[in-house]
Amino acid sequence: MNKQFERIEQAFRDRYEGSPLMVRSPGRVNLIGEHTDYNGGFVLPAAIDKAVYFACALRPGRRCRFHAADLGRDFEFELSPVIGKSGQGWPDYLLGVIDEAQLAGCAVPAVDCAFGGDIPVGAGLSSSAALEAGFAFALNELAGWGIPPLKLARLAQRAENAFVGVQCGIMDQFANLFGLAGAVIRLDCRSLEFDYVPFDRPDLAVVLCDTGVRRALAGSEYNVRRRQCEEGVQVLRDLTLPVESLRDVTAEQLDTHRAALDPVVLRRCRYVVEENARVLEACQALGRSDFTAFGERMWASHRGLRDDYEVSCPELDALVEIAAGIPGVLGGRMMGAGFGGCTIHVVEAGAVEEFGRRIAAAYRERTGREAAIHATRIEAGTSVVSSSH
Repeated sequence: MNKQFERIEQAFRDRYEGSPLMVRSPGRVNLIGEHTDYNGGFVLPAAIDKAVYFACALRPGRRCRFHAADLGRDFEFELSPVIGKSGQGWPDYLLGVIDEAQLAGCAVPAVDCAFGGDIPVGAGLSSSAALEAGFAFALNELAGWGIPPLKLARLAQRAENAFVGVQCGIMDQFANLFGLAGAVIRLDCRSLEFDYVPFDRPDLAVVLCDTGVRRALAGSEYNVRRRQCEEGVQVLRDLTLPVESLRDVTAEQLDTHRAALDPVVLRRCRYVVEENARVLEACQALGRSDFTAFGERMWASHRGLRDDYEVSCPELDALVEIAAGIPGVLGGRMMGAGFGGCTIHVVEAGAVEEFGRRIAAAYRERTGREAAIHATRIEAGTSVVSSSH
């Protein structure tokens, strides 16, 4: 039995009565396709083996009780038509789900809920989406709402957008609920059409290296990048090009009209257009099990993020540069909004231990910082792992 599963089930039984529904809600990685989501483009996420576990049960009355096992914190509140923020931060991810469910017309029952897991917080593995989508999934099961996965993902996304106040796209919640073991998800962020692309090589691992850097800059610069992309689209539309987003723009069109675009805006747009092409090329490489070509697209993605989109930082660049010189590393790039967080690498399984040792030592020497190394596997999305309710 999974130790996290046992720990959270025991935390529930120590505090509450009844037999809980147990739900596993994974973190996610995004192999390639960064900053393309809000430009209507393509991404390539997958659910991973690090997860949040929920133990939830219905209870009488209108009072809900939450226990955050990893924090050793508890929170209680009365269900009402209007849900207010907790003032404590962590309960808001669950309260947001309840608020959005009520706004959608769902009858929300009172619940006891204990949760916790092994997703590193702040490392770019979407622990927040795991909380929101996992709790929404558990409530859907307990209350019998019958909400299908895509609507559940949208509900969880709205919880983060409207209640928590973070303007994320839908990729994180989508990957959480639609993840499939041995496959990555090619997601069209405009239509939400998707398909599964095989990634089932047991001789390869997905390894994350955490810079240990958390930059407040990421939030403000994220919004700047969005505006720059929108500006580029507007300029092209003013030139009568039939484009709704950078998803519709070709490299040739950018080159033809480069004089009309601010040089910085041109670089931002060029990165997004090229990254969309890289995602599709990467999927073709996976289709023929060419992981060398796949890795080349990852290296190119990092160069674009560093030079054209300018959302990298010295620590991220150091990890990618060090990884490129280690045998057995097929590809790597920064992952997430940027200015800190993690890099992601595809590494031959037999080389993972040596990779971790070498990259940690070299990163420490270059930056004076410690890099946390997380070797992950691609696993299934959110699911019931035990049900006795």
